[in-house]
Amino acid sequence: MPSQLTYDVFVAEPIPQNVREPIPNGERRMFSPLSITLISGENDAVLVDPPLTIEQTEQVAGWVEASGKNLTHVFATHGHGDHWFGGAQLAERFGATFVATPGTIEQMRLNVALRPVFWDALFPGQIPQTDVTAVPAVDNMIELEGHQLFVVEVGHSDTDDTSVLHVPALSLVVAGDVVYNGVHQFLREAAGDGIKRWHEAIDAVAALEPRYIVTGHKNEQLDDAADRTIAETRSYLNAAAELLTQEDTALGFFNAMLQRFPDRLNAGALWGSATALYPEPA
Repeated sequence: MPSQLTYDVFVAEPIPQNVREPIPNGERRMFSPLSITLISGENDAVLVDPPLTIEQTEQVAGWVEASGKNLTHVFATHGHGDHWFGGAQLAERFGATFVATPGTIEQMRLNVALRPVFWDALFPGQIPQTDVTAVPAVDNMIELEGHQLFVVEVGHSDTDDTSVLHVPALSLVVAGDVVYNGVHQFLREAAGDGIKRWHEAIDAVAALEPRYIVTGHKNEQLDDAADRTIAETRSYLNAAAELLTQEDTALGFFNAMLQRFPDRLNAGALWGSATALYPEPA
């Protein structure tokens, strides 16, 4: 008989970026909090979305060790480096298999290529060696003590080739960056039909009818209620789509979004989105 499953979330606190200039509201440029999820049976466990830096990876390793569980798999929902750069080290340390979809694995390679100009520029000397060691999950499924955890590909969200992990036994979806929870959303890749496609990815998550959603970036003071997090993520996207037709500058868009969502964490992510969506004239 399958054992009972539980899940726990480790939230890695925001860390400063190597950017001297503050954002327009005067805040220092920070990286958003990261959510790492441990899904556990009686003896074994699966880790979802390993973190970004060497220090965060060590913190998560200590958290896993303290759980007393045998880590069998490490899973990455998508290819942004903040959700997998520590994966190879954690998988090796615990003798686990590192898995992702083929699309995510290709995005991982692209993020490794971006390291010198993006990730290492923001966090010099802080990121572990990032060999792409992930392999596809067999039949898009991870087995955990008699339970099936399903890898569901959902397409474009805040980047291409994203996926989620559906845990029916817990009425849980670990959604990566398809859904956000109290944190400004990453819209740098939302040009064109990006927002429309992101809504379609949320549709795929909603169709799973979860009760709980763990998001890749969350305010740790908030719960994991699926209906709320989905509605709030859609609201943010709808506001962005509306304001993109009304505002002519990055600063105008930033201020308008900040006025609508004053309680979300990390306005630096919003400013980064704004400057990408409104590039300076050549």
